[in-house]
Amino acid sequence: MSESHVQRLSTILLDAITDKDPLVQEQVCGALCALGESRPEEVLLACAEHLRQHEKLAHPYRTMILRAVETVVSSRIGELDKDVARTTILLASGEMTRAKELVCDWQQAASNVLVALGKRFVGKVMEEMLSKFQPGLLPHYFVVQTLANLSVSNAFGTVPFLTSILSTMLPMLSLAKHDSMRVVFCFALQRFSESTLEYLANLDQAPDPTVRKDAFATDTLSAYDILFHQWLQSREAKLRLAVVEALGPMSHLLPSEKLEEQLPKLLPGVLALYKKHAETAHMSKSLAQILEAAVSVGSRTLEVQLDSVLAVLHAQVCVPVESSSPLVMSNQKEVLRCFTVLACCSPDRLLAFLLPKLDSSSERTRVGTLQVLRHLINAAAAQMEVKKPFILSSMKLPLLDTNSKVKRAVVQVISAMAHHGYLEQPGGEAMMEYVVQQCALPPESEPQKPCADSENLPADGVRAISISTLYLVSTTVDRMSDVLWPYLLEFLVPVRFTRALTPLCRSLVHLAQKRQEQDADAFLIQYNGNATLPSPYAITTRLLVVSSKPYLGDGRGAASLRLLSVLHRNIHPVLGQRWATTIPLLLEHLDEYTEETLPQKEWEEKLLMFLRDTLAAVADNTWICQLSLEMCRQLPNYNETPQEKNFLYKCIGTTLGAASHKEVVRKHLQELLETARYQEETEREGLACCFGICAISHLDDTLAQLEDFVKSDVFRKSTGIFNIFKDRSENEADKVRSALVLCYGHVAARAPRELVQPRVESDIFRNMFQCFSTKVLGIKVETKDPTLRLSLVRSVCMASQAVCGSARGSASHFSRKAELVGQMMEFIKAEPPDSLRTPIRKKAMLACTYLASLEPALEEQVQAELVHSCLHSVLAVLPEPTVEDGRQESLYLDTMQALKDLLTSLLQRDMTSQGLQRMVEHLSPWIKSPRGHERVRALGLSACLLQYFLEHLHVSALVPFHNLGLLIGLFSPRCADLWPATRQEAVSCVYCLLYLQLGYEGFSRDYRDDVAEQLLALKDGLVHPDPAALFHSCHSIAQVIAKRLPPDQLISLLLTLFEGLGDPDKDCSRAATVMINCLLKERGHLLLEKVPELVSVLRAKLQETREEHVLQAAQHSVYLLASQHHAAVVSSLLGSPLPFDSHTGTLWRALAVEPGLTAQVLGLLLEKLSRDVPFKEGRAFLLSTTPDRVATLLPLAATCALYEVTSVPASGPAVLELYPQLFAALLLRVSCTVGVQLPRNLQAKERRSSGSGPGFRSLEPCSSAVDALQAVLLRGGNEDVVQRMELEGGWELLRTSAGHEEGVARLASAMAKFAGPRLPLVTKALFSTQSSVYDIQRVTSTAFLAELLSSNVVRDLMLLESLLDNLAARQKDSCASVRRLVLRGLANVATGSPDKVRAHGPQLLTAMIGGLDDGDAAHSLVALEAMVGLARLLDLVEAWDLRSVLLHVAIRIRPFFDSEKMEFRAASIRLFGHLNKACRGDCEDVFLEQVVGGLAPLLLHLRDPQAPVTAACRFALRMCGPNLECEELADVFQKHLQEGRSLHFGEFLNTTCKHLMHHFPDLLGRLVSTSLFYFKSSWEDVRAAAPMLTGFLVLHVEAEHRPQVDLEQLLAGGAAGSASVLKGPWRHPQQRLPVPQRSSSCSRTRPPRCAQRLPRPWAAW
Repeated sequence: MSESHVQRLSTILLDAITDKDPLVQEQVCGALCALGESRPEEVLLACAEHLRQHEKLAHPYRTMILRAVETVVSSRIGELDKDVARTTILLASGEMTRAKELVCDWQQAASNVLVALGKRFVGKVMEEMLSKFQPGLLPHYFVVQTLANLSVSNAFGTVPFLTSILSTMLPMLSLAKHDSMRVVFCFALQRFSESTLEYLANLDQAPDPTVRKDAFATDTLSAYDILFHQWLQSREAKLRLAVVEALGPMSHLLPSEKLEEQLPKLLPGVLALYKKHAETAHMSKSLAQILEAAVSVGSRTLEVQLDSVLAVLHAQVCVPVESSSPLVMSNQKEVLRCFTVLACCSPDRLLAFLLPKLDSSSERTRVGTLQVLRHLINAAAAQMEVKKPFILSSMKLPLLDTNSKVKRAVVQVISAMAHHGYLEQPGGEAMMEYVVQQCALPPESEPQKPCADSENLPADGVRAISISTLYLVSTTVDRMSDVLWPYLLEFLVPVRFTRALTPLCRSLVHLAQKRQEQDADAFLIQYNGNATLPSPYAITTRLLVVSSKPYLGDGRGAASLRLLSVLHRNIHPVLGQRWATTIPLLLEHLDEYTEETLPQKEWEEKLLMFLRDTLAAVADNTWICQLSLEMCRQLPNYNETPQEKNFLYKCIGTTLGAASHKEVVRKHLQELLETARYQEETEREGLACCFGICAISHLDDTLAQLEDFVKSDVFRKSTGIFNIFKDRSENEADKVRSALVLCYGHVAARAPRELVQPRVESDIFRNMFQCFSTKVLGIKVETKDPTLRLSLVRSVCMASQAVCGSARGSASHFSRKAELVGQMMEFIKAEPPDSLRTPIRKKAMLACTYLASLEPALEEQVQAELVHSCLHSVLAVLPEPTVEDGRQESLYLDTMQALKDLLTSLLQRDMTSQGLQRMVEHLSPWIKSPRGHERVRALGLSACLLQYFLEHLHVSALVPFHNLGLLIGLFSPRCADLWPATRQEAVSCVYCLLYLQLGYEGFSRDYRDDVAEQLLALKDGLVHPDPAALFHSCHSIAQVIAKRLPPDQLISLLLTLFEGLGDPDKDCSRAATVMINCLLKERGHLLLEKVPELVSVLRAKLQETREEHVLQAAQHSVYLLASQHHAAVVSSLLGSPLPFDSHTGTLWRALAVEPGLTAQVLGLLLEKLSRDVPFKEGRAFLLSTTPDRVATLLPLAATCALYEVTSVPASGPAVLELYPQLFAALLLRVSCTVGVQLPRNLQAKERRSSGSGPGFRSLEPCSSAVDALQAVLLRGGNEDVVQRMELEGGWELLRTSAGHEEGVARLASAMAKFAGPRLPLVTKALFSTQSSVYDIQRVTSTAFLAELLSSNVVRDLMLLESLLDNLAARQKDSCASVRRLVLRGLANVATGSPDKVRAHGPQLLTAMIGGLDDGDAAHSLVALEAMVGLARLLDLVEAWDLRSVLLHVAIRIRPFFDSEKMEFRAASIRLFGHLNKACRGDCEDVFLEQVVGGLAPLLLHLRDPQAPVTAACRFALRMCGPNLECEELADVFQKHLQEGRSLHFGEFLNTTCKHLMHHFPDLLGRLVSTSLFYFKSSWEDVRAAAPMLTGFLVLHVEAEHRPQVDLEQLLAGGAAGSASVLKGPWRHPQQRLPVPQRSSSCSRTRPPRCAQRLPRPWAAW
């Protein structure tokens, strides 16, 4: 890389150093340093140039550059030339002194650069610094610091300058007023003194060897006076510490006499500072330097100050040491250094001060003193040599201390003593025994980190350091070999040193190997002079027994075996070669395992094999008997360690088995039986194992000794009822019998099979049961002790296994089989069903397993009871919340395995599908258990049985597997069990069942079906799936089942799965639903004949459970069935009892999921709706005149079903498809159910259900039809129609006979407004009802169509013509209501399509006139409708069309003026008014005749009691006015007869008559005669008005016209009506009749046109 490139790269890096990211800054500095490593001069020049060019660069960035410069200089100082060094020195000096104030990081970095350069270019650096260090002026802070640091880093280069520097600096001390400058001067004096001392100490290497300490004495003394007498008194703690640190090295440069003079002041001054400062490390260091200086000059003053110095130092050493605090550790080190200095000058006074403090009550004092003592033993060995006995004797008291910290310190002192020969003195063995005792301390389970504040260190800390000390002393201190060997052997056998065995064995192995290398003969242990040493038998027994737990005590097994291997010559001379082969194999076995993984039984068996091999190698009966005797002696030593004692029993049995003296064997067995601690379980087990192992070689002697013991007084005392409380308790007696029973079992299990077989029933079982049950007063009494029961069960199991394992065991006839099986069942039943605490179940089931294989076979009932008892005893056991050491889990697993073995052995005797079914029936309640642990166990057993059945299946002929569907239906829902293990076991069961089916079909056992193999992949995915994946897997499993299930098993599988819907495990219930629906989808086409049964089962299941997922699944199942057999499903559901319950409704709603299916279902329901008559007529009572209408069931059920289906939002598309048919059918259904009753049986149900709550829906026929219609409208998107009807009360009107037509009309109006696009098809559907046989249906459809014509939507939809045609066709209907509604509809054209009236005028008028002539009834509603309709049409028809019918209409309606029905009067009068209005003052004479004829009735009906009639009269008179061509009269009518205006009838009538008689006098006779007719009117007010009208007419007529009146007739009418006149309501007592006045306002020149047109007879009159 060229120079320019280096400079350019350096510039780039230096520019990047100002990045805001600290990480980037760090990387840039690293890159700059790396570049400087390769090209230092270029980088240094680039940095200097960069800093000069960027004067304003912030000091943090300048600091980074300077640190990089320091790094480059430090690493490449040897490569720098003088120019570059000079440039860098000037740069650093300028950066350091640029700012007068302190900027520590920046200036310190520059100072470090100068110090680094001073290591080579000290002259140039010193020259630059001295240029800034001028006399009389205080220098810069960092100039002084740089000089100080430079003096230390390059003492040889700096010390020659110190004389001139000190001469310049000393006057400056008095000028320093600020503490910071004083501190840096102190620091400089400290460094100058240290560099001077270093220079003087290495004069042989110094450039000027003539330099002497005296050259600095004067300057040092001057500085000392200022520092000690002035600055040390400062209040600033930092300055005082700086002074003390400087005084330490300065004391070495003071003149001797001056130091001696100052010590009485100096030492107390320094010691006093300990109380003022918490951090004392620097003071201790300085004190040590002062003490060294004082000792070096032989100061006598120090003797006077010694006590005070020792007191302060001892207090410091007793301060707790925190390893995390470097200052405290440093202080401790310096304090101990002070003790070392003092030990060199005054050892006696020092020990006299220290040793009494070992008896202090303060733990810290004792520990601190022991630490000083250890330090003195190590650091002042020469001075302490003569003090060894004294120090050893002083340690007796600390050896008794129980404090952990003191123990730790004592062990450390002993370790130091061992290295310096103290333990070779008398009393040294006590020290080693103490160390071994500490090695035997119990280790903490979780050693805590020792802290200074704790009163006691963890015992593990003491133990650990003791173990380390013992090993180090044994292996590294050669002089200790004679002390420790063979002394350490004494600690092997005593139990109290058991925890120290591992370190003891390791130390002994090293010592033995070392001595063996030195002298083989010296290695042999001389027992003659060492009575306390253990014998070879004791060592062998001890080391072998503790090896049974090899990982305890830090691996004592391996250590013990290694020690055994080394001691082989001391154990027996012949064992060397044998053990050299066998022990390494044992050690390799231990290396392969850990404490958690080591199989304990296998390891113990290896050790016993090692013992057998050893005994065989020795082959000395005397030695073997001695070993067995020693083993028996050591038995009590292991009472606290039962496992090791158990193993020792096995070793005894092995040793006795190798012994040839039968008397010795029987003697030892007898002693074991008499001395055993029967209360301990492990000891009973060990004793039994001992007897079993011994029986391998001595069967007869073992059985004889057991029988002798049973007959002995010792055993009888333990079982006798009268001595039960004297010697032993009943519980202990049971424990003795338990041990004996167990001994028999182990004897049977371990003895040779050919010897055991003949003696099992005669000796072993007989004695076993004799020990189990005792006789008291001749009565057999069985114990309830669980230990004895367990022992018997285990022994029976072992003996049965031995019988089965013999060559002729299975073929022999075992007479006690039934008795033993029954006894085992009793034990199993007696166990607590919810917990598993003992292996009784396991052993009893194992015994039954072995017994089951023997002859004779068990009876079927006994076998069933056995299976039931075992299942209940094992499967119901609660799972343990926590498992201790795996024992409980292991017991459970072993028990389950025993149960599996038992069930498979029983299944083996009946390998048929019926036998398999019986086994599964036993497991079925557990498979469906609500407790998860029971399910998983039951499924595991089922899978085991099925796998066993499959592996041993032999089909000689093709036969069906009848139970396949039931079994798969039982297992498959468990594939979604809450427990993952249960899910996998369930899949395994289904997998086996499918292969069983293939086996029954003739496939070979090794055949692999691709479809069935898919289950294995699905099984792996069921371990931890999410819910979605879980049910997807269940669906896949169901698909596999569907492909391989025979058709004849489908229905049984489905019915079984339906039973699974009620499973308490919701996931399993959901899985059953998934599988049901999958099977229905895949194979549902085969189930046509089973649809009713399946639907019935679904309804029943819904009634049993309310779970939401079951509801959804049932809906989907019905949907799947209906998608393949919709007609059958609909028929089945229609057959459900009415009213439909919620479950049936749920199934109906399931059919509305898919539009295609929904449309089919709706079509079928419409067909069912019309298939039967809507009702049947009958009389509820004999005297009833009108028949009752009772609804028929099929249409009613279909209506309810329609509601359920259409109430589902998803049915919307299908409803839209069949909207016209549904609307028409339901509307007609509503019409024909109005007033229809439920059958009597349903009426009772309706009454019971009416109080069920707000969600109740009435079954009443009309209401159910209305509900269905509402649902159709909602699904069809016509919510506005439903809401409008609700607001207007239309739905309630529809349900009533009186309001039905109005309700239909409101429905039609709402449909026209909000559902116009639906109307074309709806009307088309309603057109077809014209031929309905039910009048009410025709009425309803006509009412709907008629109301549609009142909306303009029919015109927009071009429906007008078709509606008119349809209604016209209904004019001749036999039902008057239909004809009436036809007229209403035709009249509605005037509202809906007024512009179309003219085009259809003749047709409409003809229909209306026909309506006027309809029927002969006086009050025909058809005629009424016709009058109302004509009134609406007259203003819109053509005048020409009206003229032809005007007269006819007027004549036809005239009789209705006086009708008794108000509606008829009002309608006819209003129509009369419209007729006048239509003439518009241009009526023909014939019609004018009708006008004149109606004038009197209209005037009189103004007094009609009915307001509508009065209003109609007002309207008619106003319309008649223009046709009379009398403006005055017309004005009167317009003025007085306005709507809403009050009318003074008398005044109005007077005025009207006056104008009439003035303009139409010729009408007098006609008006009077008409008025006379009303004298007999049935309405009071009208009767009263008639005479008044007559009176006013006569009053105002001219005399010449009065002859028109027949006086006699008038008088007769007057007499008849006088009463009415007098009591007329219009005349009050104070009211006077108006006086008629003649009017002259009208011209008499020409008679009115109406008078001219009068017929001749009237004119003549």
